[in-house]
Amino acid sequence: MILQFILLFWSFFQIGLFGFGGGYAMVSMIQGEVVTHYHWMTMGQFTDILAISQMTPGPIGINTATYVGYTSIVNAGHAWYWGVLGSFIATLSIVLPSFILMLLITRFLIAHKNHPIVVNIFSWLRPAVVGLIMAATLCLMNEENFSSPSICPWQFWISVGLFLFAFISVTVYKMNPIRIICLCGLAGLILL
Repeated sequence: MILQFILLFWSFFQIGLFGFGGGYAMVSMIQGEVVTHYHWMTMGQFTDILAISQMTPGPIGINTATYVGYTSIVNAGHAWYWGVLGSFIATLSIVLPSFILMLLITRFLIAHKNHPIVVNIFSWLRPAVVGLIMAATLCLMNEENFSSPSICPWQFWISVGLFLFAFISVTVYKMNPIRIICLCGLAGLILL
């Protein structure tokens, strides 16, 4: 059990250290660690955790770490109170690198924020952040979220329709995301 806590800490520490671009950019990294690399949970469980993390207040990366920390320990067969410790460890370890880095580089960035090298580094990081967010999007476009036209065509086409509705509503009509979430949730409840 101690080994799993250490692995949980190390995995989320690395994600926090290299997860440029915020929580959505971290999603594919978290999925790679907890589903693909360590097999602490299934893709279906991860998708559910991600949905809950998006609905609860706070940054999605930290919320996901909290839920994954709990679920991974409980899935290993340990009691719920060890799961709470897993939540604490995962949350602390994903935040710790940012906290340490900000303490170390705040003075440097304030003094050199307009230096061409610093400006160039941040301009090079922007495309990488967009790529990580796209990777998170593609990770979520799977059979657990959309079903399959051969398995359940009704659920697949309703899911595709809800996705398109949400995408067009946000990008074209600039609808409030809270309204979109409520409408899609209601439609999912009625139609699925």
